[in-house]
Amino acid sequence: MTTSTITAGAWQGNLGQGLAPRELEATLWAAADLTCKEIARLMGVAPGTVSKRLDDARFKLGVRTVRGLVMEAFKRQIIAPVAIGLIAIVAAHTVLGDDQGIRNRRVGERRMEQRLTGRRMDDIRLAA
Repeated sequence: MTTSTITAGAWQGNLGQGLAPRELEATLWAAADLTCKEIARLMGVAPGTVSKRLDDARFKLGVRTVRGLVMEAFKRQIIAPVAIGLIAIVAAHTVLGDDQGIRNRRVGERRMEQRLTGRRMDDIRLAA
């Protein structure tokens, strides 16, 4: 069984969109604002290897800096924060859910108008 995504820290990356798995993993950790030494410790490789993986990824995406690499990968939807997936699930659940207690209930315009009118009348009485 193969997976089409890699998760590192708070970032998720999609495989098969131009970056090798180790390049993608290094890019994800770079997106988490880690140094090459910290990334190397997490990946279990030498810092020079991480630097090489990031260089290869930068070359493939046509950017000059690691910051540019992260931005370009985000723009091309190669990487995304994990929180976006969670937000999509929660939003879909509220739309598709049958539980009436969870649904958003909005106050009708008429009730809102009555409240505002009542407050204005109270303000007028207090001013007089």
